[in-house]
Amino acid sequence: MTEHSPVAENPGSKSPEGESLESSLASTAASRKKLFCDRHNFLSRLRSYFFLDILLWFYTLAFGLASIPFGFFDRDGRILHGFARAWSKATMKSIFSPMKVTGLDKIDTSKPIVYAVNHASALDIPALYAYLPFQFRILFKSELLSYPIIGWHLKRSGQICINQQQPSRSAGNIRTALKVLKSGMPLVIFPEGGRTPDGEIKPFLPGTFFLAIKSQLDVVPIALVGTFDLLPMNTYHIKCRPLEMRVGAPISTTGLTLRDMDQVSVTVQKKLEELTNH
Repeated sequence: MTEHSPVAENPGSKSPEGESLESSLASTAASRKKLFCDRHNFLSRLRSYFFLDILLWFYTLAFGLASIPFGFFDRDGRILHGFARAWSKATMKSIFSPMKVTGLDKIDTSKPIVYAVNHASALDIPALYAYLPFQFRILFKSELLSYPIIGWHLKRSGQICINQQQPSRSAGNIRTALKVLKSGMPLVIFPEGGRTPDGEIKPFLPGTFFLAIKSQLDVVPIALVGTFDLLPMNTYHIKCRPLEMRVGAPISTTGLTLRDMDQVSVTVQKKLEELTNH
């Protein structure tokens, strides 16, 4: 009787030599992939630090300085909005990150609306100015006033400053924001109060939708997708990639009171998370 080897009896089994060869091939492929990623990352950093970052700072300085004379004659901020939009378009075109916009065609942008946007990157604001084709004002935190040129521009262009540490000091600015909305000007807010450190949407600040309810205006969620990977916090490394702006359906506040503020906040956050993870 002829004896059969285990390999002959089970063609699907592998010899130690075969397993060793497969393991070696897999290890080689992983090493090559890591080498390629490291090289790509190195080239990406060089491009960012020695070209893109310098170019964006140049745009900021050039457009900022050019806008200063106009700021003294621009009573409603419309001219400075034009400068901000030109700066943003130049910025977004220079970072090799095409933006796909969906859902905006279903919104009546001629109406005053409160747009609630997730905040993941310093490039979120240029993205909004470049791809929202209408005048709007932004609710921003007072810390930004300390930035040269940017702080001046925010103040002169009619943006609304909020002191997050001492909200009572913002009462006058809140009244101004209400007047802005009642005049028909849309308002952009970042409900998280600042950029996310990990890409996930943070809990919304208390009182975020006070203005929307007080004005009885719709809230439209806007999810900026990919901007965290493009430029997260604490780095100047711009990682060029395709981006998306996903605009959700309007959420009505008609008939609601300030007692419903928490519920509106929960609803908007849920919609933003759905848009982000869609």
